[in-house]
Amino acid sequence: MNQVQISNKLQRVLEKTVDNQSVFGVSFCVENGDGSLRYAGAAGNLEPESQYFIASTTKLFTSAIILHLASQKAFQLDNPIANYLDKSVIDGLLVIKGVDYSTQITIRQLLAHTSGLPDYFQQRKANGKSFLGELTAGIDQGWSFDQVIAETKRMKPAFRPGEKGKALYSDTNYQILGRLIETVSAKTIHAALQEFIFTPLGLQKTYLYADSQDTRPAPLYYKKNRLDVPLAMASFGTDGGIVSTSAELMTFLKAFFGGQFFPAEDFAWMKQWNRIFFPLEAGVGLTRFKLPRLFSPFKAMPEFIGHSGLSGTVAYFAPEKDIYLTGTVNQVDNPGRSFRLMIELLNHL
Repeated sequence: MNQVQISNKLQRVLEKTVDNQSVFGVSFCVENGDGSLRYAGAAGNLEPESQYFIASTTKLFTSAIILHLASQKAFQLDNPIANYLDKSVIDGLLVIKGVDYSTQITIRQLLAHTSGLPDYFQQRKANGKSFLGELTAGIDQGWSFDQVIAETKRMKPAFRPGEKGKALYSDTNYQILGRLIETVSAKTIHAALQEFIFTPLGLQKTYLYADSQDTRPAPLYYKKNRLDVPLAMASFGTDGGIVSTSAELMTFLKAFFGGQFFPAEDFAWMKQWNRIFFPLEAGVGLTRFKLPRLFSPFKAMPEFIGHSGLSGTVAYFAPEKDIYLTGTVNQVDNPGRSFRLMIELLNHL
């Protein structure tokens, strides 16, 4: 097939995905490693250049800066975070049976979700509800880093830092990594993202959402309803607050895997996989999606490495196929939908 035929097939896949019941808009880019294959398309209420919330795909940007700083010898990944953060943050952060293990938490463990820290966003708070549950119920609210730390200290940790074979996906880890970036670089996280990623890559429509009055990003959906939660989106920061487009997310993804932020040989040790929730596994600063063929209705089911977000956003590289895929279904309910679309697009190449 030629480029036009491929683009037409992929466009039809996007168009049939929009049902105006569960999916109201999609935007995707598909490219191969050498750029000879390039597709950018959208359907429904999104355009190819629409800006949208990438949610936890933000973590890949955070990882890029942390790994860049480590490559520049600003710190070593196995250093305790207590070396850099205020005692008020560290004390009592992870206590199990009366023993405080907080000073044992390392930067690498935060990146790999092996710190044992609870997830401030999805776990229940002191009021018996989770931030996630409140947001999907339409209750918008903001929070600060200090509130995240306070809630984390009230929650039960999952395990001791670095306990063998254990991992827990926790947004708390990446909130702390954001504060670490600010401390070590002596820059605000907005300035750090601009200097280390946005400016070098020429990203003009990608930014960290911070103003709840900002209406540039496409509105999210939860099931059939618009999910307007700007206070929350302005609070996520380095665990889920970036706004981007499919094209600019593609530029970043190829730079991430192309060794522009840290040595490409680092991927050898970053691929230390631990199950977080089926079928996702966490490595050091990235995740892997690998669905067993037994569970897959698709003929091609390669390994995908990158990250995804609760907003229905994906940014993954399939090494076996040398294919990069970025995009969103812009739907908080049933995040597996974006993975199915990603695989379907791959199967139409």
